Order: sequence, then C-alpha cells, then structure tokens
Amino acid sequence: MRRIFKLLVISILVLLVIIITRALLHTPETSSLQETVDYSLDEDLMLAHLSESIRFKTISHENSQGLNAGAFDNFQAWVSQTYSQLHQTLELKMFNGTMLYKWVGTDPTLKPILLTGHYDVVPIIPGTESLWQQPPFSGTIDDGFVWGRGALDDKSGVIGILEATSYLIAGGYQPKRTIYLSFGHDEEIGGAKGAGLVADYLEASEVQLAWSLDEGSFLLDGFLPGVDKLVATVNVAEKGSTTLQIVGKGAGGHSSMPPSQTAVGVLAEAITKLEENPMSGELDGLALAMFDTTSREMPFTLKILFANRWLFSGLIEAMLAKDPATNAMLRTTTAPTMLSASVKTNVLAIEAIATVNFRVHPRDTIGSIVDHVSAVVENNNVEVRPMAWDGFGLGQPASEVSSWESKGYQNIEQSVKNIYGNVIVAPGLMVAASDSRHYGRVADNAYRFNPFPLTRDQLAGFHGTNERIGTDDFVRGVKVYIRILELGSNQ
Repeated sequence: MRRIFKLLVISILVLLVIIITRALLHTPETSSLQETVDYSLDEDLMLAHLSESIRFKTISHENSQGLNAGAFDNFQAWVSQTYSQLHQTLELKMFNGTMLYKWVGTDPTLKPILLTGHYDVVPIIPGTESLWQQPPFSGTIDDGFVWGRGALDDKSGVIGILEATSYLIAGGYQPKRTIYLSFGHDEEIGGAKGAGLVADYLEASEVQLAWSLDEGSFLLDGFLPGVDKLVATVNVAEKGSTTLQIVGKGAGGHSSMPPSQTAVGVLAEAITKLEENPMSGELDGLALAMFDTTSREMPFTLKILFANRWLFSGLIEAMLAKDPATNAMLRTTTAPTMLSASVKTNVLAIEAIATVNFRVHPRDTIGSIVDHVSAVVENNNVEVRPMAWDGFGLGQPASEVSSWESKGYQNIEQSVKNIYGNVIVAPGLMVAASDSRHYGRVADNAYRFNPFPLTRDQLAGFHGTNERIGTDDFVRGVKVYIRILELGSNQ
C-alpha cells in the first residue's frame, strides 16, 4: 500500500513538473522588432472629413421602401469633391451605389490588391435616440471621440482608406502593383448589388487579386484576461449565416378557455431546449491559433492552462464559452431574434413562431445545423422551417480560411507594428459577415481587419447606441492604411 502511495506521489510530482515546465516555455515567439514609421498628417482636417461623412444618412433598411437614395448620391458627390485629386488620378467605375477605384501599378505582371469598406449603415433603433450622448448623425467631435452611426461600422474604414490614398497621391507615390479600392453601398443588407457585382466584374475581367483587406476585427483593448497589450486580430475567415423558424403549434380558439399548453407555451419550451443545447464547439483551428499566440502574453496561472491543453482543454473551453465574444469563436451560435403569434389579444395562436439566427462556424454546414435543431426540438407540436433569403438561398456558408503565412498577411502585420509598436498580431475568425463573402471569390487570400483600437465599452456601439471612435485612434489607423498600401503594392 505504501509503495502504491509512493508511486502516486511521484506521478503527481512528475505531472506537476511537466505542467509547470510547459507553462514556463509558453512564451511569446521571438521576432525581430519592427521599425517605427510615422507620417505627418493634417489630423484636424481628417477628423473633420470623418465627421462630415457621418452626417450623410446612408441607411440600409431591410426593404427598399425606406431607402433615402439622395443621401447615397450626396455622399458620392461629397467624396468626389473632398478627394478630388484621388478622382483625377484613379479610374472609377460605379456598380449601383458602390464605387470601385483602380490605381494602375507600374508592373502588370504582379497580382493586384484590394482595400475595401462600406459606407452604408444600419438604422437607429426606434425609441433609443434619447440614449445617445450625441445625436447619432451629427458626427460630433467631443471628449476625444468622433460620435455617430458609422464611426466604427464602417465609415472610419472608408474615410481612412481615402485619406491614406490621398496622402500617397499628394506625395507623388506610384505603386508597383495595381491597387483597387471598393466602397460598398449595401453591405448591411448582403452586398449583392454592390460588392457582388464588383466581384462579378473582376472575375469577368480575369482579375485575380493577391489579397483583399476588408472590415473585420480591431486592435482589441482589454478583451483578453491579463493581456495589457493591444491585440490585433486579423480575421482570415468569417462565419456564415442561416436563419430558421421554430414553430410551436396549438389548437387555437378563444383565450377564455386556454388548454394546458398553448402554441406559445410549446414554442417557449422549444426555445429553452435550443438555448440549453447549443452546437458543439471546441478550441481548434483559428481559435486555437489565436489563443496559442495571445495566451503567451497572459499571467502565469492562465499560461498553465493554455500550455497544457492536453489536460485542461475542457476547463479552457468552459471558461471561454462564458464570454459571448470568445464563445462565438468556438462554435456556431444560436440567437432567437424575433417572435410572432396571435393577431389579437383574446385569440389563441394556432402557430407561434420564433425566428432564430445562426452564425455558421467553419466546421459546420447549414445542413448540419438544421439536423441539430430538428433533433433538439422537433416533435408533433414543433416544426423547424428553413428560411430562404433573396440572393442567399437558405443561407451563406462560412468562408474559406485564408493563409496567415502569406505575404499579404505579413504586410498587414508589419504595418500594424510599424505604427503601434509592441502589439500582438494573431489570426482570428470574424463572427459577423462582411463584403468579403463576395471578394473572396476573386482573391487568393481575403483578410478582415480595421486598424483602430477598440475597448469593450465601445463594442456596444456596433449596431447599437453611442457608436464612436477615438480621435487619436482614427489618426493612427489612417497611418496603418498608408503603410499597408505602401508595403502591399511594392512587395
């Protein structure tokens, strides 16, 4: 018995040595320090331009009835006037309201690159106008921020690229690679009539891009536990999307004589089951690559976990699943978003319907999601109905995964470090969607990244209230775009 106890103690000690040794070796990968690069810019003018762009109510509604076509036309006219030198130097083609610029390079044997963003924005949620600290379409510059819808998503990206390109033109810069710039007008409703047509045009013209850079993640500030550096997650893939209706069925009738369980009750039970049984998820692929890089900068207690995933994988995944942001990287997410039932207060519904949106992880398919949901909720009183969307059928699968070892990725990484210095750059997965769903068809690699710092407080502004970007952050982001254009078009 004593011998068994002794062997047990020795085994535990050996295990502890292995765990601690692996944690001690789990350090940041050594890389040569990047030189610091800076540019002299008219910062006040750049911020004024971003402010002006926000005042155009270029809102994409779910249907065309609410479209203010004049706002889009006025924005395009403003761009042509504000960036007149760019218009004189670059070729321009229009695809409905989407602008495609071409800056011809000196070496036609090199594959072109594309920088893109979108200038349409989502509406303000009715009734929330008074919650904004500054009017949502004022573009107010106050307290170190530029406020308003589009400040983050994505007029800062569009104006940042325009400012960077104008700076280079004014300085006499001439790219070797041809550069395309595309600014979408309908990204928030799928991009089919903008980016989709641009991609069709490039494909028909036999243009294959070396890489493209679209909106995506930011330089995350304070998102990861114990990491005090900015983390630039360059998204190398994006999730897909599909939407299902969960239908609870009942007998209907007068509300004065309800059965023991109504269609609404059936639906409520089904939705609860669905939320309690999410799609499976694990730390692999892109999520693993990101956390393998960032965890090397975490406190030692967390290094112990990430350096020994063979032992602590279950604990790590449970920890990450508690945070909506990191949970979305692990799995296909389930989000009930809309409900409908009876047409009158005293009428029992025959059908109660929940609309549920799923963001498709690269490991899953739309078919596997339908199968999972059906297995969890479907019975004699519950039906699962796939929803079709114009231009997207039953949904959009996750994108292909681009390389994070390519020259394009290295250009982006070096540009970020040239401007921001000692930051962490890691590949990531975009949990929402972008126009890269279209551009990926004509690019060897498609990347998604906005070179602006972002805090958790600012995150709530996405499609929400008090959207804003730091003034200094916007200026530094423009400098990153300048550097990306320089490196990307000459290497």
